[in-house]
Amino acid sequence: MPPKNTSGRGARDLRVKVKTARGRKLSSTLWLERQLNDPYVKRAKAEGYRGRAAFKILELDDKFRFLVPGARVVDLGCAPGGWCQVAVRRVNALGEKSGKKIGTVLGVDLQDIEPIAGADVHTLDFMEDGADDQVKHWLGGEADVVMSDMAASASGHKQTDHNRIMALCEAAAYLAFDVLSPGGTFVAKVLAGGAEGDLQKLLKQNFEKVLHIKPPASRSDSSEKFVVATGFRGHTLGADDDDEA
Repeated sequence: MPPKNTSGRGARDLRVKVKTARGRKLSSTLWLERQLNDPYVKRAKAEGYRGRAAFKILELDDKFRFLVPGARVVDLGCAPGGWCQVAVRRVNALGEKSGKKIGTVLGVDLQDIEPIAGADVHTLDFMEDGADDQVKHWLGGEADVVMSDMAASASGHKQTDHNRIMALCEAAAYLAFDVLSPGGTFVAKVLAGGAEGDLQKLLKQNFEKVLHIKPPASRSDSSEKFVVATGFRGHTLGADDDDEA
């Protein structure tokens, strides 16, 4: 049996290389090349998910097990729908797992999105007054999980982008305080450094455990991480205006 070729010579380069077309920016070419060579992009297509982001919530749920059959889930900023697709399968929203409880998946977004089998999707600005009551109305009660993969449009300024995404995360947390049932879970995208300052304090006041995770599906050159807060305590000091002693 011939020895293995460990020098690398003769090995095929399986990466797809994209030539920069006239009129196309180099950054666009590099993005396209990365997409064509991204194993998660290929898996998403093969497994019927709307984007590679689906694997982020899959990996987080594999670790923390919050998308259980029968759970009621709210996905904030749900477009294009990959996280909803994962939730539908895991909470058994279509009743495909015989003998398991049937869950509910509610997706909300500022923009209209294509229907998702097993999910109830609505156009809603979750920051509007009364959004929490509307969510509970659509859900038929309180949620077991509130999750968000939202990100503000990038400005190119690191600190500005960090502040914007942390503001979104904080807004999502406040909605979670209003709609989660005791023991519930909150999952949201943050940037490197985690949920800092006031948000960190707020989450620790309202949840038993708060962790920051970078799942394998999150690109190594991305500064994103995810905060996973489990064991919601119910409405406590800090979830709304501070109570007087």
